[in-house]
Amino acid sequence: MVKVLLAISSYHGKFYPEGSKTGVYFSEVLEPYTEFTKKGYEVTIASETGTFAWDSHSLLFESLSFHFGNIYTAFLNKSSAFNKAMKNVKKASDVEDEKFDIFFASAGHATLFDYPKAKSLQKIAADTYDNGGVVTAVCHGGAIFENLIDPATGEPLIKGKKVTGFTDSAEKKLFLTNSIKKHNLVTMEGVAKKEGATYVSPKGDWDSFTVIDGRLVTGANPQSAEKGAKDTIKTFEKTRNQTTDN
Repeated sequence: MVKVLLAISSYHGKFYPEGSKTGVYFSEVLEPYTEFTKKGYEVTIASETGTFAWDSHSLLFESLSFHFGNIYTAFLNKSSAFNKAMKNVKKASDVEDEKFDIFFASAGHATLFDYPKAKSLQKIAADTYDNGGVVTAVCHGGAIFENLIDPATGEPLIKGKKVTGFTDSAEKKLFLTNSIKKHNLVTMEGVAKKEGATYVSPKGDWDSFTVIDGRLVTGANPQSAEKGAKDTIKTFEKTRNQTTDN
């Protein structure tokens, strides 16, 4: 059984200029969960504290309308497999000693607050990579890479690698640059620079866009969550086949 740790943020606080709160971005959890479970993978959802709340902007109809086919069955239906999974979110420290084949960091601006200090989630990510698994981050999920060390090298996990993530220009277009500075947060381009990675920007801020560098997969924005999950599956199966052949 292929085991996936689907990471979510535990932060829920005021962030947007009008005073609303950031939290877990809905589609960036639903889409990878859907892709992984379709493959028959065992998915464990965990946050650093074992708690979570939705990003209010991610639940706006404008956001959800793009995923309407999945909303009724997964979100509005309280007995759906997805809702049951979200009611069983684990505290990362309770599962950090389990071996996972895939670590997938979902996002929301909330991750900028807690992922860089999420020691248990970072341990799972580092161990997954060290054990030959695939590590993926989509949109602001790349905040997990800030302060994340590769056990094999003692260097930042993404040092020398190509990554993508939510663009600084998109932050500006959403009028969030000041909020980010106010809270002393690091953008995705900033994380790449800080940790010695090469940031690769999508042609358009909202284009579905991913970068694969070995067993590291990154996606640029919410529109990249589904592709990020599919690329993760492809990368994992390619790695597993190579290991079997050897």
